Amino acid sequence: MTTVKYSVPNISCMHCVHTIQTEVADLAGVKSVKADAPSKAVEISFDAPASEEAIKALLAEINYPVVGLAL
Repeated sequence: MTTVKYSVPNISCMHCVHTIQTEVADLAGVKSVKADAPSKAVEISFDAPASEEAIKALLAEINYPVVGLAL
């Protein structure tokens, strides 16, 4: 399993958190999604067929583009 943590500056409220967690969790292979509004970070654990490229593309599509890896 792969776990990534992204910086997503567009997260501003709990609605954003819910939208990200719901949409990303629907991707095949995604095991867990934790979005956090105060830190504007999203942590995702996944296996194939999910990929970082697919996850980033989905986040951009729902207006939460990744700007880099979160620390």
